[in-house]
Amino acid sequence: MKVYQAINAVQKALAKCGISKDRKNSQGTGYMFRGIDDVYNVVSPLLAENGLCILPRVLSRQCEERQSKNGGALFYVTVEVEFDFVSSEDASKHTVKTFGEAMDSGDKATNKAMSAAYKYAAFQAFAIPTEGDNDADSHTQEVAPKQAKKPVAAFDVDKACSYIKYAETRTKAEHYADAAFERASTDAEKKQIADALANYQEAA
Repeated sequence: MKVYQAINAVQKALAKCGISKDRKNSQGTGYMFRGIDDVYNVVSPLLAENGLCILPRVLSRQCEERQSKNGGALFYVTVEVEFDFVSSEDASKHTVKTFGEAMDSGDKATNKAMSAAYKYAAFQAFAIPTEGDNDADSHTQEVAPKQAKKPVAAFDVDKACSYIKYAETRTKAEHYADAAFERASTDAEKKQIADALANYQEAA
């Protein structure tokens, strides 16, 4: 089936260029992240070049109305979406299912949730690296003597949730949550992060 050839071609291209975490949050931990626009800008030309279409199909949508600290309405939306990766050559397809969550005080919660679902579907299907290796022979590496590895600080889910809870804006809270999800290693940690984001209320 041509769809897997097309997916593999996109994977090969992304393995070289990657999608780097060029956006830096200036608050809190100052982590780097990849936004939905970063994904669209890199992936869309590769899809067109390789005759691959990504077609969303919403399986379910849940919306809860919550209240902000100042009494305003907040809409928390969860979507379950299947994305059909379809070859334009023979109409063969491969389906990826993801979930998206978002909250907004206006009418953008569903759009944000759909964007989140698309981003993670692309990450899963194309195994998108944060950096590429365009030319392995462009420079010679000098191997340094082995040194003891510096210990990596353990992931503190409570601290991560605190950053989410006290973020100045909803956008910053989502960025903190994205970074926390990447470091979380258990379902319990991921649920705690998701709950923290779901309960986030932007200060008046």
